[in-house]
Amino acid sequence: MSRRVAITGNEAIAEAMRQINPDVVAAYPITPATEIVQMFANSVSDGKVDTEFVTVESEHSAMSAAIGASAAGARAMTATSSQGLALMWEMLYIAAGLKLPIVAPIVNRALSAPINIHCDHSDTMGARDSGWIQIYSEDAQEAYDNLIQAIRIAEHPDVLLPAMVTMDGFIVSHGMSNAEFLDDDVVRGFIKEYEPKHYLLDVENPITVGALDFSDWYFEHRRQVADAHTRVKDVVLQVAEEFKGISGREYKLFDGYKLDDAEYAIVIVNSAAGTAKTVVDELRAKGLKAGLLKIRLFRPFPQEEIVEALSGKKAIAVLDRADTLSLMGGPLYIDLRAAMYDSPGPRVKMVNYIYGLGGRDINMEQIAGVYNDLVEIVKTGEIKRSVTYLGVRE
Repeated sequence: MSRRVAITGNEAIAEAMRQINPDVVAAYPITPATEIVQMFANSVSDGKVDTEFVTVESEHSAMSAAIGASAAGARAMTATSSQGLALMWEMLYIAAGLKLPIVAPIVNRALSAPINIHCDHSDTMGARDSGWIQIYSEDAQEAYDNLIQAIRIAEHPDVLLPAMVTMDGFIVSHGMSNAEFLDDDVVRGFIKEYEPKHYLLDVENPITVGALDFSDWYFEHRRQVADAHTRVKDVVLQVAEEFKGISGREYKLFDGYKLDDAEYAIVIVNSAAGTAKTVVDELRAKGLKAGLLKIRLFRPFPQEEIVEALSGKKAIAVLDRADTLSLMGGPLYIDLRAAMYDSPGPRVKMVNYIYGLGGRDINMEQIAGVYNDLVEIVKTGEIKRSVTYLGVRE
């Protein structure tokens, strides 16, 4: 029997990790992700898991230990946020380049400077090209469900890539909401035992890991990582279908909310999608055909599917909680604009709004204002500003 509880996002992730019962967890604390490994450490000390819990001297060491454990054939996990993820930077690329299926919950938090402990997406968006699968979560329920599914996705023999599952710092990590937990035996039956095909401790079949790789083979090995990403979308959908069978909850590459007949659409990730859905409902009641597309799988980017879902809209606004500082907009916007370039039919008008940096709230009036801007763009045929910093004191 599943359990329905009121819980924070961090508690939900710690519970998922307990149910997953990884072989190795290496961790170093950082706000607002500290509670995840703190609560999981209680499961270790109480004998509720068989995990080897490794306390290390930094986040760089945490990822290094996870890489070593995964290369040795273990199911390995860690968790971090913000500067902690940035300190792992070097090792993120190594984990992906070695095709090690490490899974890490990441609690989104702004990168310094100035020092800030609150939410934006600059940490995981900065890691978007590291080779990790990235799955974004609106609330505690999605974070819990996504983490369990990420184990199967990362370890799938057609994939074998590391995966990070994100949720918004404090807003979700420390905010209380309802969630439904699966039974332990259901989770473990779903994820199954990890049986690596190649690993360092298989002395009968020795392999080399981390070899020096110059111009003779480096290019081919990097291409293999890219090739693995081409298979991720199908595996994500396959795993989601199986997960629906045990949970009743449906997941896709992205979620559309009143999107099919929408004329004006917002594209967004994570917790602000909940606020945007309420705005959509209010605008629909007033006769405006508003819709929402919430991206779940951001890396690899599901270009064809998103383009199909958005083709035919009159205008689209992409809301980014991170800035590339390229002066071309946020990371979601840049990717989506490139994806829509070859979309069939007339070119859809697109604009970008960067919002909520450092944890600044976004409210319903601001989101409604974005939809009003889209209506004005269609009415006049003119985009006065392609990138707007929403809610900033200019």
